[in-house]
Amino acid sequence: MAKAQFDYAEAAKLVEVKDVCEWFPIKRTLADSVLRRPMQYVKAVDHVSLDIFEGECLGLVGESGCGKSTIGRTLLRLHEPTSGQIFFEGSDITKANMRPYRKKMQIVFQDPYASLDPRMTVGDIVGEPLDIYHAYESKAERREKILELLNLVGLNSEHMNRYPHEFSGGQRQRVSIARSMALRPDFMVCDEPISALDVSIQAQVINMLMELQQKLNMTYLFIAHDLNVVRHISKRVGVMYLGSLVEVCDANELYKNPLHPYTQALLSAIPIPDPNVSRSRHRVVLEGEVPSPMNPPNGCKFHIRCPYARDICREARPETIEVGQGHTCACHKVEQDW
Repeated sequence: MAKAQFDYAEAAKLVEVKDVCEWFPIKRTLADSVLRRPMQYVKAVDHVSLDIFEGECLGLVGESGCGKSTIGRTLLRLHEPTSGQIFFEGSDITKANMRPYRKKMQIVFQDPYASLDPRMTVGDIVGEPLDIYHAYESKAERREKILELLNLVGLNSEHMNRYPHEFSGGQRQRVSIARSMALRPDFMVCDEPISALDVSIQAQVINMLMELQQKLNMTYLFIAHDLNVVRHISKRVGVMYLGSLVEVCDANELYKNPLHPYTQALLSAIPIPDPNVSRSRHRVVLEGEVPSPMNPPNGCKFHIRCPYARDICREARPETIEVGQGHTCACHKVEQDW
């Protein structure tokens, strides 16, 4: 299914993230207290700023442990941000009561086997948000809304009285999406919704999400490891490394003209079916291991593995600069070349 055209000139910002940090404190031992060692933190998200426009799909990619899922959950206040601000429809929700916003902001979790209550029928799972917000006036209306949601994701009335263990992984994820759609949210975080599914099922779920977006004007933050999938569904793509956002731009532009060395390394790792092309292309191989988020390196966090690292990379954290229309990058090399 082809992506719908998107006009940023007419789109309003639905979600704004300004300098958000999510640091998780590490449990102190008795020795830490006696020796008065300073508190240590896992810096899962470190000073991230981004905008998500109404009706778009923003993809988020990066290695495991780079903070993708954490930023998605922090946007919904499933994790309370350590610092920074989160805006939704122009309102600051960083400290706000989230109950009114839960109807408008939802999430599809990664593992459909763990996110559904095995003791509840599919009808009750999908209908639970309706129950919480009293979104119906009679049992007949409740049943009608549940059936409408199941039909929306390609299931039918026969599935209402079944339990999650009776479904395949793809069907369970459809149930999860139906539950998330129950209150007709404006914004949805898709936290690696296809990573636990077979390849044959992944395309069905992706196409369904794209159809829902076009039909209901949904806005997505789509988190994934598969760069080809992200390119297929997303209008813009953000690249994260060790809790920081290093590059954001239009999906096609990113794949044609990646600027940050880490983005170049990620894209060069995408397998190409043609063996002749695969053998002839240049592969960027990164050396070393990803540093610990407990003690990230000074300066640019990527300089330890970067083949273009300079002295300034070890000393100062790069500023995020705009290098083109909607194309931002945080890299000293790009800044100096630009």
